[in-house]
Amino acid sequence: MSPPAPSQSSTVPLAPGRGALLWHQSFLAFFVARSLSRFAGQVAAVANGWLIYDLTGSAFYLGLAGLTQFAPTALLVFVAGHAADRYDRKRVIQVCQLAEAATAAVLAWGSLGGWLTIPMVFAALFVIGTAGAFESPAAAALVPAVAPNGRLQQATSVFFAGGQVATIVGPALGGLAYGLSPGAPYLTMTALWLVSILLIGIMRVARAVEAREPPSIGALFEGVRFVRSNPTILGTISLDLFAVLLGGATALLPIYARDILHTGPWGLGVLRGAPAVGALAMTLVLARHTITRRVGVRLFQSVIAFGVATVVFALSRSLWLSLIGLAVMGAADTVSVVIRLSLVQLATPDAMRGRVGAVNFLFINASNQLGEFESGMVAALIGAVPSAVVGGLGTIAIALLWMRLFPALRHVERLE
Repeated sequence: MSPPAPSQSSTVPLAPGRGALLWHQSFLAFFVARSLSRFAGQVAAVANGWLIYDLTGSAFYLGLAGLTQFAPTALLVFVAGHAADRYDRKRVIQVCQLAEAATAAVLAWGSLGGWLTIPMVFAALFVIGTAGAFESPAAAALVPAVAPNGRLQQATSVFFAGGQVATIVGPALGGLAYGLSPGAPYLTMTALWLVSILLIGIMRVARAVEAREPPSIGALFEGVRFVRSNPTILGTISLDLFAVLLGGATALLPIYARDILHTGPWGLGVLRGAPAVGALAMTLVLARHTITRRVGVRLFQSVIAFGVATVVFALSRSLWLSLIGLAVMGAADTVSVVIRLSLVQLATPDAMRGRVGAVNFLFINASNQLGEFESGMVAALIGAVPSAVVGGLGTIAIALLWMRLFPALRHVERLE
């Protein structure tokens, strides 16, 4: 990688109005690049999930897939965060996406040739998980660099909306593509990541010269110390960790699609896209009407709503009711995500955003990937429906407990 880069901050004035963010060339390039990368990830989720369950018929292997993608984050998170603060964040993202594109190309070749095996698929998941462990902290640290002053909550909502559009379209296209040919989704992923690399390359981010601290063990773990010293950030990150850890019902979607709702790969794609429909609707609301008061209370309300919707989905035997439950889960999760990301970014100095972002990414991946593992394990023991019900009730319980453990978070009034 290139030598250490100075601190990043946006200095380009934007045109007024609600669409002003998208008039900023660097913001637009980064927005589209991140959306395409997320699009590729959603296509991968459908293709890999269906392939693994089709080859094994095992809920255990579905859960193990989540653990495999989480392992690199657990091992490398602090190194990745320090890399995001020490090296050019644009180059870090490009190197990671190049590795992801190459891995997808190998999966496409193996699928078309018919020689892919379960160990090969899991090795590919590990490589993609490793690239994601480095890519996410660098990408998160770049958001304030392309967002104008006073517009971070709106910028976060817009980025999240782009991701949800990708999440809506990606799974459906992934399911359709897999139905045509097992190699088609992986070819699509390869193309998406390559285009994203080009878009990241045309970004122009203003920089202020600033000295960088030398690499050290202490510097690697500075993000952890920062999070521990801030009860509000610790509370919101850990709330997401434990709530989503218990409410990871989406890992069971292949089982629900085939065995409970009796649909196929296309149905799985639609189910995976349903949370994004709710999330997109909520991000459009938040982009226009930001949360201006009782921020902490809104956070806990959103997590409780997520748990209730999980229980509804778990007990449903109707495709339409299942889609509604998943959509509400997505909408509730969006409120939680926007509040969490805004709180973390506003409270963190730019020179530490990579390391703090790495800690946040570790918690997110722990909740998502370990949540999938937990759901798969519990489903293998007691069945898919009881596993999802227990997870939803556990999410509600965690929210109520965290309201007592982190009163400072509950009393946050505004995002400033």
